[in-house]
Amino acid sequence: MSTRIEGRAEELLKAKNFAHVGTLRADGSVQVAPTWVDVQDGRPVVNTAEGRAWPRNLERDPRITLEVQNMENPYEYVEIRGRVAERTHEGADEHIDALAKKYLGVDVYPYRQPGEQRVIIRVEPEYVKVMGS
Repeated sequence: MSTRIEGRAEELLKAKNFAHVGTLRADGSVQVAPTWVDVQDGRPVVNTAEGRAWPRNLERDPRITLEVQNMENPYEYVEIRGRVAERTHEGADEHIDALAKKYLGVDVYPYRQPGEQRVIIRVEPEYVKVMGS
């Protein structure tokens, strides 16, 4: 059963807060990585580079957990559990530039590596809970 990101959860994702992305490795252990996050049409959206561990994990098992902690009040956070709804390269370079503007205040993502291929991952949320607000 899917749900939408709205209200305080949406505010936390729109703010300059980092997401911790949890995925499952092949051996069943959990992989957690910090990343920038966005929200579009009620869905969390993350952007990463092909070849990294956590997006490879999602190719095998589409289940994902995001925890987005309020940088101004670390006791407040939103937990989002769901599945990959879409994985696309289309618009990924422009999206990472928009995230760089949000998080770094620059127009172009400064950490792009030669040959890097960016990917947008849109998440279909199945569980959303805000804590500490």
